[in-house]
Amino acid sequence: MGCLEGKVAIVTGSGQGIGRGIAIYLAREGAKVITNNRKPGGASIENYDKSSMPKEEWEEMCRLAGDAKRTAAMIEKEGGEAIAFYGNAADSAAAENMVKKAVDTWGRIDIVVNNAAGLGSGSIVSLTEEKWDYMTVPKMKGAFNLMHFAVPYMMEQKFGRIFNCSSDAWTGLPDNDAYSAGNAGIVGLTWAAAKELYRYGITVNAYCPQGASPGHAVEYNKMLRNVKAITGKDPDPRLLKVVEDDHDDPVNLGPFFAYLSTEEASYISGEVFSVKASGKIARYQYPVYITHAERPEGSGFLWKVDELKDVFKQNLMGEDYVSHAAKSMWS
Repeated sequence: MGCLEGKVAIVTGSGQGIGRGIAIYLAREGAKVITNNRKPGGASIENYDKSSMPKEEWEEMCRLAGDAKRTAAMIEKEGGEAIAFYGNAADSAAAENMVKKAVDTWGRIDIVVNNAAGLGSGSIVSLTEEKWDYMTVPKMKGAFNLMHFAVPYMMEQKFGRIFNCSSDAWTGLPDNDAYSAGNAGIVGLTWAAAKELYRYGITVNAYCPQGASPGHAVEYNKMLRNVKAITGKDPDPRLLKVVEDDHDDPVNLGPFFAYLSTEEASYISGEVFSVKASGKIARYQYPVYITHAERPEGSGFLWKVDELKDVFKQNLMGEDYVSHAAKSMWS
């Protein structure tokens, strides 16, 4: 008997990579799982040009690629129960049907892992509108859709666990502007929904995962090449070793989701976690004001521009202030 016996889960984007690892582990703990990706065969391979990357990166991506049916078969081979569902979570009808499939088959929906996302990179100058939409709309709209259709069932059950996939890039990663924006949007959605749903026994948390995936095999290595082109040198090999460990087997991420899906973890909601396949778990601090300034009582609300010179230096920023934008992300 696993800790999730009798629970029903949907894991979007679980045809490969991180989503596959999560789905497999939830099934090992007894959950019945809807596996999902947009269409048979997956889309990773067709989204990339073989000639644009080194041979070893292409081969690694192909090894890690797959689809919902393949993941469901892996679960069934281990003795678990799973159903593959093809459909884009960002499409409202597909999302509704995915939730309906779970409820019609197993009578309930307990866990939703909004893992589907569009990966990529690009700066303010290099991004196209198409790439911007690809890296922002599917992630945020897909998460909203699944929550929208699953939450009413969870409210009736007085139990639900929602996990929204963000990325450490939500804090702002250079040359990843659209990706950073989409993931920051997920954090805001998570905070808002967690406050709405806590009283119903439903928790909502965001996770920033790292594990082996086709997207990592391509985009991370592409980013490293860009960094070398910008800085003229390779990143620190010690740092690269850490990154390699953090992108180990994504099944290693599973226990994090399994524990937070138990009754015991019902008090944990509205949090943003960084979770790595190397076994590291970190929690981000909730944002709060750190400095404050206002005009003296009775002096009106309109600042004089020359007043703000001292207000910013002394009250808001401090004498030792150094802009975050001035700090290298790669040092």
